[in-house]
Amino acid sequence: MSAPTDTPIAPVAAPAQAPAQAPVQSSAPAKGGPIDDNDVNHWKERFNDVLSRPGDHINSRSPGGAIGWATHLFDCFNPIDLCLITCCVPCVTFGKVHHRVNKNGNMEGYEPVNTSCLLFCGSGCCGLHWILASMQRASIREKYNLEGNCIEDIAKSFCCGCCNLIQLEKETEHREALLRNGNSEQYKSNTGGMVYPGAN
Repeated sequence: MSAPTDTPIAPVAAPAQAPAQAPVQSSAPAKGGPIDDNDVNHWKERFNDVLSRPGDHINSRSPGGAIGWATHLFDCFNPIDLCLITCCVPCVTFGKVHHRVNKNGNMEGYEPVNTSCLLFCGSGCCGLHWILASMQRASIREKYNLEGNCIEDIAKSFCCGCCNLIQLEKETEHREALLRNGNSEQYKSNTGGMVYPGAN
């Protein structure tokens, strides 16, 4: 057995640490998810307006100079891809129409899963999707000065839900294309917007 030596042991040098790396910055803007506060506020305002004066909405009709619809309710098999998407996931078509009418006619920034889509899907679970669809149809009539009334909106949304959504999608696409081409004279409605009975 060897005797211990008095030679000091050299300290072991700590391994060199790599410099801390800065977090990688993404050039793409962060997305806020499918829930959009503007859409939530839009639907809140629409519901509050309808609930505050239901009689006015039920008895409303289009102004005298309203124009006819360019698309037909039962022309729902053309194009077939829109028909299939709407029959399988009607909430996607509903959200698409809402985006085109209320946000961007060119569909810039559109996401298939959005606030309106989720709201329509949730209301469908309770069997109340026709309420949203009829409200959307009324908004479209008002924006593009189209013929119709609230009772028609409710009947078409309740009895022919898919055909109604397909018509709204095709109609808004057609009307926005006309607006982009500068053909907006036909959409000028009366100064009072929707006409209510007894308002004269």
